[in-house]
Amino acid sequence: MIQQNAQPGSFWYARLAGTLLALCMAAVSPLPAFAEGFRIIDQSAAATGQGGAFAAQADDPSAVHFNPAAMTDLPGLQLTMGTLLVNGDIDVMPASGPAVAGDFGGTFANPPPSSFFVTARLRDFGISSLDFLTLGLGVHSPFGNLIHYPPSSSLAPVLTKSAAPIIDIKPTVAVRVHPSFALGFGLDIYTFSGLFGEGHVESQQRLGLEFLFPPRNALGLGRPGDDVELNGRDTALGYNVSLLFTPLRNDHEQPLVNLAVVYRSQATLNLTGQFLNKSQGVALGAQADLTLPQVVTAGLAVWPIRNAQREWKVEVDLDYADWTSFDNVDIRLSNGVTLPFPRNWKDSYVFMAGTEYKWINPAQLPAWDIAVRGGYSFADSPVPERTFRPDVPDSDYHAYSIGLGFLCRNGGVFLGVISCGNEGRRSLGVAAIGFDVAYQGIFYQSRGIFQNIDPRINGTWDTTIHVWSLNLRMNFDVPRSL
Repeated sequence: MIQQNAQPGSFWYARLAGTLLALCMAAVSPLPAFAEGFRIIDQSAAATGQGGAFAAQADDPSAVHFNPAAMTDLPGLQLTMGTLLVNGDIDVMPASGPAVAGDFGGTFANPPPSSFFVTARLRDFGISSLDFLTLGLGVHSPFGNLIHYPPSSSLAPVLTKSAAPIIDIKPTVAVRVHPSFALGFGLDIYTFSGLFGEGHVESQQRLGLEFLFPPRNALGLGRPGDDVELNGRDTALGYNVSLLFTPLRNDHEQPLVNLAVVYRSQATLNLTGQFLNKSQGVALGAQADLTLPQVVTAGLAVWPIRNAQREWKVEVDLDYADWTSFDNVDIRLSNGVTLPFPRNWKDSYVFMAGTEYKWINPAQLPAWDIAVRGGYSFADSPVPERTFRPDVPDSDYHAYSIGLGFLCRNGGVFLGVISCGNEGRRSLGVAAIGFDVAYQGIFYQSRGIFQNIDPRINGTWDTTIHVWSLNLRMNFDVPRSL
């Protein structure tokens, strides 16, 4: 397992640093509240309220993420920004020893996963040479976590803190090639920023009693009770391709049936960072490659009712992630040691179903649209028992969602102060202001871990997570004279 140029006794150092780096890279994944494995599916309150079933609807600027092809149906200039407030409990009953309670470092995870999306349909700007294009840009958190375990618990030698505030910068373009058919293309620039947390992947643990005995204590790594950390960062490039097929529209050219397919490519993060013993001042460089999976999402949305007064949509999506690319992680240390580290994850899927019922210009609130949403999702875990880790306490889960949406258009007043429309302006003007809220409860199936490669992880794991999603949306009129 160790290269021949390894120093005597360095196996234990390599094993420790390798374990830390693998934990750190697993920290690039979010808490499994949002999806299976590494991903955060919830990027819009409108989607969260429908259990994530949004790829075929995608009728707000979060289409940049859910289905860029759907941007072609978003007129003018539109933007949305939102955040996820996440809390819950991770309860562990180890095979031996007292119970352990994990959390997110406070009442809510901080920094919270957040998003910003903007779209611009060029034909509404009067750009005749490019009137077939719609442009989009997104900045959001598709991967990331924040999780804590008490430094005095039996899990402390494995993990006390894991954080990974990764962001995705997402330039996109969409083309309507036929009245019933649109295509979308985009890049995924995965990176880190100091504006979000520490700006790097970070994993911490507290050395255990095993460091009282040789050969580990002869390596100068530290003593029991020392706090050690591994951090690292990188920028990686991926891409996405999407389509939207609309075989049926109503008299106002609004979709009655939408079919969506979205493909997201693999991307490899070449993480580079340091192993640090904060108590003893020990530092060592470390590198590893992490391949994010390719993902395919298919969705079908149907509007049984869609007229000038009411809309009712029902959607079903299926999301498939090829986690077999996350087979193993080879740890490369600056002292020349290479340690194979198996993961052996499997492919997995997320089933999502959701519905939205909308009242348009109701008598009680003229110039407003009011939407009520509900949804359900199920995900199977890609994480096998032998390589289960505390920073991704994953198991199969059921999630239930509810949500509300409000859109104030011309003639309405937002919060009793702000006019929602500027009809007749000859310059860029607000056409609508909206906000969406949603709650999702995620209930993980209790998981018994009894054959893990690290016996300290063996036990029963129970997780419940609550997600509150909030979004603000603004639509702008763009007169052709602009």
